[in-house]
Amino acid sequence: MTPESIAESAASSSSTDKVLYAVDGRGVATITLNDPETRNALSAELLAGLLECYERARDSDEVRCVVLASAHERTFSSGANLGGFAAEMALVHKHFAGERFVDLFKLIGGLGKPTICQARGHVLAGALGIALAHDLIVASETASFGTPEINVGAFPFMIMALIYRNVPRKRANELLLLGERWSAQQALEAGIVNRVVPDGDLEPTVSDWAGKLAGKSPVIMRLGKEAMRRQLDMPLDDALDYLRAQLSLAQSTEDIVEGVTAFFEKRDPQWRGR
Repeated sequence: MTPESIAESAASSSSTDKVLYAVDGRGVATITLNDPETRNALSAELLAGLLECYERARDSDEVRCVVLASAHERTFSSGANLGGFAAEMALVHKHFAGERFVDLFKLIGGLGKPTICQARGHVLAGALGIALAHDLIVASETASFGTPEINVGAFPFMIMALIYRNVPRKRANELLLLGERWSAQQALEAGIVNRVVPDGDLEPTVSDWAGKLAGKSPVIMRLGKEAMRRQLDMPLDDALDYLRAQLSLAQSTEDIVEGVTAFFEKRDPQWRGR
């Protein structure tokens, strides 16, 4: 941890100890998967904890950036609990249970604040979808990634949309159909992660990026993040019209004036968030 992250202003657990939540003095919220007995399997309780923590970060003016990490040294998350597929439960209730993933992916994507996934160890199945929902992924060199569902007679339906929006089609097909694990370097080459670092450099690298992101204008970051998400699947002409409107909206903010003024005055900007 960096000196800044030690100075936590709101270190408190969520409603479940399976997911921890803390905010440091820079406005970086760290959400930590903390269910070592199941290797952070994505149980209903853990997913509920994640939803609560991301909602808390979204609604807090104090939070400028969100980091997702794992307390487990060798596994980020093993993915969904396979026992759920064979559980004696009405099919409609299994269908309803999948809604938590949908809600979580939408919540992270529409958070309005930059997000980083700190990937240490195995990032498998549904956990890969959660990682890909973040803006940036930094992986330790011993991390691995995969969608092994096909090997047990299942398929990664819930995360397919995220995979195809991050990975070239043929490489995505390889990942989904073969069910093999990829090394951190293979994941980097496929575009799944942004950077691979030695294990000992993982937390300092993520902390450095998070601090830089937290130091940007929160209102411009929110507008930019929303534009990144909304224009993704628009036809080109529609995207250009939409983005021109967003630029005009950004020019109405106090922060864009402050940023330009600070640049010419050779000083750090003092963001007002409006």
